[in-house]
Amino acid sequence: MGAAPQRIRVARIIGRLNVGGPAIHTTLLTEQLDPERYETLLISGQEDPGEGNYLELRGGDVPGLVRVPAMRRAIHPLRDAAALAGITRLLRTFRPHIVHTHTAKAGTLGRLAALATPAPVVVHTFHGHVLEGYFSPARARVFVEIERRLARRTDAVLAVSPAVRAELLARGIGTAAIVRVLPLGLPLERFREGARPNDTLALRAELGLPPATVLIGIVARLVPIKAHETFLYAAADLARDRRELHFAVVGDGERRAELEGLTAALGLTGRVSFLGWRADLDRIYRALDVVALTSRNEGSPVALIEAMAAGRAVVATRVGGVPDLVEHGRSGLLVDPDAPPALATALARLLDRPDLRSEFALAGQRHVLERHGSQRLLDDIDRLYCELLRAKLGAEALAALMPVPPLRRAAAAGAGA
Repeated sequence: MGAAPQRIRVARIIGRLNVGGPAIHTTLLTEQLDPERYETLLISGQEDPGEGNYLELRGGDVPGLVRVPAMRRAIHPLRDAAALAGITRLLRTFRPHIVHTHTAKAGTLGRLAALATPAPVVVHTFHGHVLEGYFSPARARVFVEIERRLARRTDAVLAVSPAVRAELLARGIGTAAIVRVLPLGLPLERFREGARPNDTLALRAELGLPPATVLIGIVARLVPIKAHETFLYAAADLARDRRELHFAVVGDGERRAELEGLTAALGLTGRVSFLGWRADLDRIYRALDVVALTSRNEGSPVALIEAMAAGRAVVATRVGGVPDLVEHGRSGLLVDPDAPPALATALARLLDRPDLRSEFALAGQRHVLERHGSQRLLDDIDRLYCELLRAKLGAEALAALMPVPPLRRAAAAGAGA
């Protein structure tokens, strides 16, 4: 008998596990890729104060997680050098077959460390349009050049939406052969249940609101790129003539005090509730009548995917990968960014047309459940990893690394019975 197959070792590296799509995506892959076939090491940096920690919010750790505290969001040459050294040591000990990096800082440090290991396969995921709207033009040009050079040493560059892929190629990052679209996959099961009266009434009671109150919400980090002021200006417009409306801001971040001040200045005190980070987002979405998103840039926004899975009608800005997710006039409404009157008009249209809200909600839910579920992501990643390893190592070497999948093994056993 031959030697027992090994498992494929995957080192997954993310800048930090703050509340947001990349943390959900990476922890899902770490925890749910077939453990008989894959051994995963998750390397993460440290969150900044006020960002929120995804693991604390969900109430559990991730097996195989190792922290590199020196890896932080801000650029800091000495700290970044220490983080690079720490990641390199971890990779040399773990000896991964695949290094898969997520987010910009981890993508740079992780891929440089992979060159020193070396790992047979290197993959990087762009979770959004990080090269536009976050940095000054001069700094953005530097980062683009870094990404171009790193892409030449990367076997697959993954974009979470067609719009992100198009932007990368337009900037000369990677080639059409290596830049692929691999949509987000999320655990959507808890969101897909229909709205329940106790959800609707419980949140309104928590906020001290009458049961008949109409709730419009936005779920996003309180950071400049999310442009919450657009939401608040639109809320002020709507609130003047609609006393039944209340607005919920879900999330936290560096702009909270500023946005609370703007709320007061707009005369919205008592009409807007800041809820902070919430672990019960499934219940929150089900209690909202409409969900808005006002970002100036997005890759594939988790908040919209979750809201649509929960059967909520959405209004969002026409930026980045949002039009790949929301079809205007069919599964939601899209408006230009930084345009509060347009947002207010779109929200009013949905408030006045319950039939339209239901139509959009049904179409949106069907779309995201078909295309953004966790099992689809796991299957896509499994196929990608096998394809890349086969190309690098050959079919025989891959077979030595890859135990027979459980379903195939069960079928073979049944055939031989």
